[in-house]
Amino acid sequence: MPEITSDKNLDAVQKAVIVAGWLAEKKARDILALDVASINPVCEAMVVASAVSARQAKALADHVLEQCGTHGFSYLGMEGYRHGQWVLLDLNDVMVHIFQEELRPFYNIEGLWSEGQRIALSAPAADETKP
Repeated sequence: MPEITSDKNLDAVQKAVIVAGWLAEKKARDILALDVASINPVCEAMVVASAVSARQAKALADHVLEQCGTHGFSYLGMEGYRHGQWVLLDLNDVMVHIFQEELRPFYNIEGLWSEGQRIALSAPAADETKP
């Protein structure tokens, strides 16, 4: 894959796939990406992942932000980092939700945005979802 130096020439789906790959690098579980452009006025895609602990949730968020800086991706803000139960990263056209495993079913982001189209992720991201 060629070196990415900006997200300006990427659409939200491409960006979501790249972000999902960054999460997989740090062993995030149950990574899911959704194209929600047609049903969400706030963003065009969402990436949802699970972490086994608050420490891992923070590490995942740190890694995504580090990669955003390295590759020139837009970053608008973050919520929930302090407690690490649900960390939300706003990457402009892509929202990243990182949940502790036991909380993810309670918030059910996948169900809330079930009308969104699933984005196919590479095999490594899918393989990293199981211990």
